[in-house]
Amino acid sequence: MKLNQTFKALADPTRRKILDLLKDKDLTAGEIADQFQMTKPSISHHLNLLKQAELVRDERAGQHIYYSLNTTVFQDLIKWSLQFYEEEERKK
Repeated sequence: MKLNQTFKALADPTRRKILDLLKDKDLTAGEIADQFQMTKPSISHHLNLLKQAELVRDERAGQHIYYSLNTTVFQDLIKWSLQFYEEEERKK
């Protein structure tokens, strides 16, 4: 897991909204762009950062590329975060 890239990706509200959209179903870049008041190249930039952080995956289906959540990274992030809680509990 690339923590620095993950946190950088999660720090931006646009990218968090993209992740929220992908919770419900896989979407194309165009479907994602339709939810924002910004250019498609800007959305593409956000999607690329999410891909670099491995938070989303993309898969080509014909002429479309569908984006989906990579839940493995979220599981790793939760596991990493829980270690701090567990350490505090052991100290008690």
